[in-house]
Amino acid sequence: MTVFHSLRQALAPYRTDAHRPDPSIHIPVLQAPVGCPPIELRPFRLEDQEEWNQVRWANMQWLDPWQSSDPNHGPRLSYNQWIQRLRSDERQGTGAVFMIRYQMRMVGQISLAAISYGSVRSGMVGYWVDQRYLGRSIAPTALALLGDWALSNPDGPGLHRLEIAILPENDRSIRVVEKVGAHAEGTMRKYMYINDSWRDHRIFSIVAEDLGPGLVRSLSGRGR
Repeated sequence: MTVFHSLRQALAPYRTDAHRPDPSIHIPVLQAPVGCPPIELRPFRLEDQEEWNQVRWANMQWLDPWQSSDPNHGPRLSYNQWIQRLRSDERQGTGAVFMIRYQMRMVGQISLAAISYGSVRSGMVGYWVDQRYLGRSIAPTALALLGDWALSNPDGPGLHRLEIAILPENDRSIRVVEKVGAHAEGTMRKYMYINDSWRDHRIFSIVAEDLGPGLVRSLSGRGR
């Protein structure tokens, strides 16, 4: 059990970050260095709707088993509403979503959500890659790029911990976090609502002390 010794300590993760008087997050364009798969992470835009729809529809059956959903079964957001939500999260400093691009086209998505500051300084990472582009180390490279930006880049949110929650049977996604050097922390019971049921998830973490020379450089050195 965690015991908070004062109201100030209890509220610390939720206070405005003293080191970031402007809570907004600027979403940059992140490019993999030479020696890595030539991917790019960039923010989604309104004009990406057609390409996003095409890639998502092409991967509908591939992604369905891992798709989180709303336990209250609320209405789905339109693409325009989703973009508005992304911009709102960026302004509030609570989330960042990147398109993964490879060979000048969208091949997936990686997100940093549920960002907390104060004494916690953490966020949750989620990602998916187009089934047609598997086996090219795209997901590990995207995760490493995001991790370096979120944990150490002076223009990033300056977090201390990233958390990745994965269904126990999702072996491919587990291999992604293992390649980046994430630490297995155990299983959380009924952690997330997936396909109309609350499901257990394995939890992996990356903290700032894990970075060494950087996640991308370490991944490249291990041969991805």
